[in-house]
Amino acid sequence: MTDETRPDDGRTPSDNPDPQGRPEFLPAGDQPERRPEPGWGAPSGEPGDTTIYGSPPHTFGSPEFGSPEFGSPEFGSPEGVRGDTRAYETPSFGFGNPGGEGPSYAPPGPERPPYGFSSPSGENPSYGFASPGGEGPSFGFGSPGGEGPAFGRHGTPPPPQRALGMGAGWAPPPGGFGGGAMALPRRGPSTSFLVVLAVVIALVASLLGSVGTYLLTRPGSGTDPSFNLGAAPTGNTNRPPESVAGVASRVLPSVVSLEVGNVGNTEGASGSGFLIKDGYVVTNNHVVALAAKGGEIKIQFNNRKTTTARIVGRDPGSDLAVVKPEETFGTPEIRLGNSEEVVVGDPVIAIGSPLGLTGTVTTGIVSSLNRPVIAGDESGATGEEPAYISAIQTDAAINPGNSGGPLVNARGEVVGVNSAIATLSRSVTSQSGSIGLGFAIPVNQARRVAQELVTTGKAKRPKIGIVLDPEWRGEGVRIASGNRSGRPPVDAGGPAEKAGLKAGDVILEVDGLRLQDGNELIALIRSKAPGSKIEIKYERDDQEHIATLVVSADEEPVPTPS
Repeated sequence: MTDETRPDDGRTPSDNPDPQGRPEFLPAGDQPERRPEPGWGAPSGEPGDTTIYGSPPHTFGSPEFGSPEFGSPEFGSPEGVRGDTRAYETPSFGFGNPGGEGPSYAPPGPERPPYGFSSPSGENPSYGFASPGGEGPSFGFGSPGGEGPAFGRHGTPPPPQRALGMGAGWAPPPGGFGGGAMALPRRGPSTSFLVVLAVVIALVASLLGSVGTYLLTRPGSGTDPSFNLGAAPTGNTNRPPESVAGVASRVLPSVVSLEVGNVGNTEGASGSGFLIKDGYVVTNNHVVALAAKGGEIKIQFNNRKTTTARIVGRDPGSDLAVVKPEETFGTPEIRLGNSEEVVVGDPVIAIGSPLGLTGTVTTGIVSSLNRPVIAGDESGATGEEPAYISAIQTDAAINPGNSGGPLVNARGEVVGVNSAIATLSRSVTSQSGSIGLGFAIPVNQARRVAQELVTTGKAKRPKIGIVLDPEWRGEGVRIASGNRSGRPPVDAGGPAEKAGLKAGDVILEVDGLRLQDGNELIALIRSKAPGSKIEIKYERDDQEHIATLVVSADEEPVPTPS
């Protein structure tokens, strides 16, 4: 039915005892200030008007449905009076039908909260505007006769409907519009309360943190009798035999320290040595040279017992010497290895008394082999020839005082005799320490020389019987073209002449090693034992040749290296 023909049916809101006029739904053009909510359709309800009246899509508990202002002008008062905010008591889901007999889309019962305007009788809720007859539910405006539900146009029954989400036991949340008053939902703590609480907690935490920091960092107020760091863990000095510590424990007892002074003790020298078979000590010649002029040698063993010693023999050309201590105090002899088995990269340990610090152990690797080194007295001030060494180079720290001490491998075997170090200054008054370049005499050479010194008191000098041209600056080493200091370029009947070498020939290689200068050739020959064979490559008239030589030896050392 339309607004123009609908009777008021004597409806009276439950909160107002006076009869109220029927609500009027005028076209939007008649009352512009009374605009219905979007989605409610046109209020005229004229025939042909298919606008569906229904509830706007409000969320329950929002200000539109969950606040006490549900009777605001936007939803209309019973008289259509603007500003009337009274709410109806009877639960409904829209306007009730006049008879109150028809079913509704919300389950009836006092437990069900209101979800819209009630019908005049207050008996049944409805979902939309009720039909005038009150006999059935409506979903929009009722039919004029009130006999059945209307869905838009008069007398047009709606298709079967099923309320989405409205099954058995379904009900809106509590706190609706019943009883003439709006029940407010229960609320938790307010936002302002939570903010204040958070600030208080932050302040308390900051205060506690400050107090804790102060207590932990405040200056000590004195001694603490209860302070105790506890006992040290159980000690264990056992080390694997192959470790550096294991090797050092086996070798250190055989290493000694030497102090040498001349007559009147106006000069002195110090160095190291190691004990070999029958209580002999091997060291460097330059360590004991002063004692050869009447000085005294004092030896200190690893157990700190001391004794004197005498020179057995020395060889300036190899910078080796052997001395005999008066007493060995039960010191074990050291094991000698094989320097031919040494390769670059092998780990090595240097042991001695650098700077007078006895029993010092340093470690490193073999950094090079066959390094030509001139050791001993290069200046000739002592009247002795310099030593030419084809040395084992190592980065183990070697300093003054290490001279004559052993360089051992990972098995504790001697592979070299520490003899020289490279320094940044060659000044007599300014000597630098280790720069990571130390040099040792190969132990195979030291073995031969020591044995000769013990048995004969002197060492044989290996040679191949040639005189070198010191002015040659080309590749390799050239044999002199004429006599020098009364000697012919090639010794008659010597190893070089027997192999076919002549004056002016250029020696390029020895045993596959490319030669750089004459010192390298001399050092290589000195490192060989008399009777050993070497292969050389030489050049003559731009033609290369290969020859095999057998190293010989002079019975008496000569000052000119050959």
